[in-house]
Amino acid sequence: MKFKSPPMPSAEMDMTPMMDLTFQLISFFMMVTNFDQTQVDERVRLPTDALAKPPEMKVEHELVVNIGFKRAKDGSRLDPLPFVFLPGEELRVPEYKQRLLQEARIYQAKSVKLADVTIVVRADADVPTGQVQEFIKLSQDAKFEKFALRAQQPTD
Repeated sequence: MKFKSPPMPSAEMDMTPMMDLTFQLISFFMMVTNFDQTQVDERVRLPTDALAKPPEMKVEHELVVNIGFKRAKDGSRLDPLPFVFLPGEELRVPEYKQRLLQEARIYQAKSVKLADVTIVVRADADVPTGQVQEFIKLSQDAKFEKFALRAQQPTD
């Protein structure tokens, strides 16, 4: 006589705790991700310097300005004069004066002293020093006083 075995119950896993854990991990990594590089423009090739090091302290008020060249895919310059790169816009250094004045008005409206604002200049290694000095002069005309220049450490 043959006995029929009862059908095996299907083993289904409850995925709810796994999904909860996944969303918690996503939330955690979004909170701890460093978003400081959001103002970095990949078109700017920073100069290398053995003395370059990251800032020791994060400044409270900073204005990051990227100055560089439009380049072809092979790295050659498409234009001999540098641009100030903004999100979705490119201006020549002298044309950026109006933006500096606008930034100064914004900081003043927020009751921030312009002496407390640091302008971080990320200039391409090929940008002539005179162009960077011209930009700093324009910034000083807009009443900004603190400046920081960025460079990268050489890689071995």
